[in-house]
Amino acid sequence: MLGCTKLMCSLFIFSKNRKGVLNMQREHKIYNPEMECIDREELRKLQGDRLKKVVKHTYDHVALYRERMDKKGVKPEDIRSLDDLKLLPFTEKTDLRDQFPFGLFAVPKSEIVRIQGSSGTTGKPIVSGYTQNDLDVWTEMMARTLTAAGGGKDDIVQVCYGYGLFTGGLGAHQGAGKIGAMVVPMSSGNTQRQIMMMQELGSTMLCCTPSYATYLGETIRDMGIPPEKIKLRAGCFGAEPWTEEMRQHIEELLHIDACDIYGLTEIAGPGVSYECLAKNGMHISEDHVIAEIIDPVTEKQLPYGTPGELVFTTNTKEGMPIIRYRTHDICTLTDEKCACGRTLARMSRITGRTDDMIVIRGVNVFPSQIESVLVGTSGVAPHYVLVVDRVNSSDTLEVKVELTEEMFSDTVSHIEELKDAISGQIKSVVGIQAKVSLVPPKSIPRSEGKAKRVIDNRKL
Repeated sequence: MLGCTKLMCSLFIFSKNRKGVLNMQREHKIYNPEMECIDREELRKLQGDRLKKVVKHTYDHVALYRERMDKKGVKPEDIRSLDDLKLLPFTEKTDLRDQFPFGLFAVPKSEIVRIQGSSGTTGKPIVSGYTQNDLDVWTEMMARTLTAAGGGKDDIVQVCYGYGLFTGGLGAHQGAGKIGAMVVPMSSGNTQRQIMMMQELGSTMLCCTPSYATYLGETIRDMGIPPEKIKLRAGCFGAEPWTEEMRQHIEELLHIDACDIYGLTEIAGPGVSYECLAKNGMHISEDHVIAEIIDPVTEKQLPYGTPGELVFTTNTKEGMPIIRYRTHDICTLTDEKCACGRTLARMSRITGRTDDMIVIRGVNVFPSQIESVLVGTSGVAPHYVLVVDRVNSSDTLEVKVELTEEMFSDTVSHIEELKDAISGQIKSVVGIQAKVSLVPPKSIPRSEGKAKRVIDNRKL
């Protein structure tokens, strides 16, 4: 455990700045070194022991899982170690909708102290029930998250995720309180007021979606607010996929360390995994959730380092334990030790979703592929929308992206050259021809929550 004996320990790392000069970054702080730096063999045994208990608890109290295990011929006593995870049935989001509201609860409603949920964009809503212990676990996972981003009791954390059934606002709020920070529960929206409070209170950490962080940064810049008036130094951004190019843009706009976080209502909310200041993958809270990668078609487990669909099993959740939940998020896993000292497995950025993937003329296209081209291109802003349509029985893709103020005032020939360059890059990355439309600055609607990136007008 790297000699860490206190609840929170620190490590220092060295890196090169953008000019290549060696400097010492802020310390890597670890909230719970006993678990975040645990020996991996010891962790596997702990996961296996907890898995056996949660499977027995779920089989005894949740009819859906009992029926599915019986259908597969699997009994709780067949689960002897982590290796037996593959014997268990999968869970889909449709199961949560079909069992709405209480069908997957594994304890009496009298033991549930919180309901969180989401409606998504279609269909029935989903809810997740939490016992007090479940809330305590989730709160610690978010405390780990904020600590990994450099947070502590001297910070002022501005939470711009939505509050209510959505897990973002309350999750970040709970974690900030756990590390002893001052919490500013702004929720989403009212950007001018957000910036005013950020200045007056001296907020040092920001929690919101990456698209809203970009919007905040651009608004601060456009308002002409001097950088020294903004005290932010770090941010935890999630709830939607984003790229390394987007990270660099946010860091340059706000002069902060931008860290990725991951969570989902079905499992716990934000804090399921989180980046440290090494920014080399998100550490999974493996003492509370088991992660695996499967082939989305064959449903077979894949080895670490191989991209595939992310699947989670909760192994400490009491109120609504979830077994082998198919997230439909595509990423890779690694169990290599991180520079920060944590031994927990890390997941890469989400590169796409099996259910959000756009199939255009037989080619699989992910919005993140397009974003990586646009955010890395000079002359355009990181605001775009993909419009998919079908004309004369053939699929079409139009990429609308905003010009920067400087490029918008440039010559028509330069703008046409930029359009051709972007179109060529997209074809190189994605493999299909796209129509590129360069639109005026601030003409694409901004979102204070999750950004809507795709408009599919096809009647599929």
